[in-house]
Amino acid sequence: MTSEVLSASSVPVPLDRRVAAVRKFNRFYTRRIGVLQEGYSGGDFSLAESRVLYEIAHRDKPIATEIAQELGLDAGYLSRILKAFEARGYIVRETSGSDGRQSLLSMTKRGRKAFEPIEAHTVTEISAMLGALSLEQQQRLTGAMRTIETLLGEEAPRTPYILRPLQAGDIGWVVARHGLVYGREYGWNQTIEVITAEIMVAFMRNFDASRECGWIAERDGENVGCVFLVKEDDQTARLRLLLVDPSARGLGIGTRLVEECLRFARRVGYRRVTLWTHRVLEGARKIYVAAGFKLTREWTHDDFGKMLVSETWDLEL
Repeated sequence: MTSEVLSASSVPVPLDRRVAAVRKFNRFYTRRIGVLQEGYSGGDFSLAESRVLYEIAHRDKPIATEIAQELGLDAGYLSRILKAFEARGYIVRETSGSDGRQSLLSMTKRGRKAFEPIEAHTVTEISAMLGALSLEQQQRLTGAMRTIETLLGEEAPRTPYILRPLQAGDIGWVVARHGLVYGREYGWNQTIEVITAEIMVAFMRNFDASRECGWIAERDGENVGCVFLVKEDDQTARLRLLLVDPSARGLGIGTRLVEECLRFARRVGYRRVTLWTHRVLEGARKIYVAAGFKLTREWTHDDFGKMLVSETWDLEL
């Protein structure tokens, strides 16, 4: 069994070690992308100047406030950079039609010519770095970067997602993700992984494509959710292992997964759908209530290292 699941009794890493870990990563990453190298920006510009040029080049006539907020620059420092760019003929200002106090910034042909080597240098360097990795490694890298952006305050992109059938690697993801999510969020022990693995093994060994199905929710090439519908008997199907990764909550994925299960159940002729859940899983319970499920049984257990109230919910189709 994996030792990665965090329980409520896990001893947290001391703050000084967490700070050291962040500083170590910062040193590694700045060294890896060459920030400290002379001429890193690809020309005679400082890193800050290069970033300001990038924002002006890739935005539709931004105002200085937008750039300052995006880059976290002091307004006075940014003002000096913009004045220097204007003096060199790299940018022009025009008064905003909606607010006469604001100036819209745009890049001149001369500015774009000066910026092109910077852009080309950056693209070449990053392409070379990614080119040394496999496609799977590239996806892991960009996924980790999105995680850092989200945890440090960037708004998680609400990008579209797809639902698809199982493919190679999904079973392991389902088992591991159940262990990680329930361990971290509720302090459950590794029994949740064992039970999830048993369910998945039984599903694959006894799979009946005419009456059973599984769905994976995928966003930006990464798994973010799952659900399965399995045969209980000729009249009854069981909804199992509904999970939405914390990184993708709020997008309606859980509701959509349940809807797909019910649509499939009706199409293949089931009369009812049943499921097992826990009172503590409030988000999932709201989805079941909205779909029309009724609570029909309750009992307590401590199978996952916590005293929990288990529930059976049923829906007549």
